[in-house]
Amino acid sequence: MNVIATIGLGANLNDPAAQVEYALAELGRLPGTRLIAYSSLYASAPVGYVDQPDFINAVAQVETRLAPRALLVALLDIEHRHGRERSFRNAPRTLDLDLLLYGDAHFHEEALSLPHPRMCERGFVLLPLLEIAPNAVIPGRGLAADWLAACADQHVSVLPPPAAVVNA
Repeated sequence: MNVIATIGLGANLNDPAAQVEYALAELGRLPGTRLIAYSSLYASAPVGYVDQPDFINAVAQVETRLAPRALLVALLDIEHRHGRERSFRNAPRTLDLDLLLYGDAHFHEEALSLPHPRMCERGFVLLPLLEIAPNAVIPGRGLAADWLAACADQHVSVLPPPAAVVNA
């Protein structure tokens, strides 16, 4: 059975925009998974540990046959291949992939909570999510758009698309 899963992407080391774009491509190559939508890139200030570079963020939706735990393991594998190190909470990172939503799943188990427990507090998640899914519902929480006002003090801005290459 296929399920629509929503994934948050972020990076602030080693050419973060490229890290996020490469990870988007990798999501579509996961077994039994198809990339169906992805947002623009967004710049955001770090949360928690603030003495680090700004982040580049995006949100993607995939259609997948992978179960939630298997999808999470696949996401962690992509992070590892991108050189992700977990030196301390909210540390700078080459790539961060968060499983935000998995269909209408609403549960908590060791190392996996759905929906992602802090997604409603993060403008860098809500803005790109609403770009690709304006009517997104966060199970147990309601419409994603209703949570955006609580993030008004966060500095998140959409990045312009890359300049088109012009043949001379």
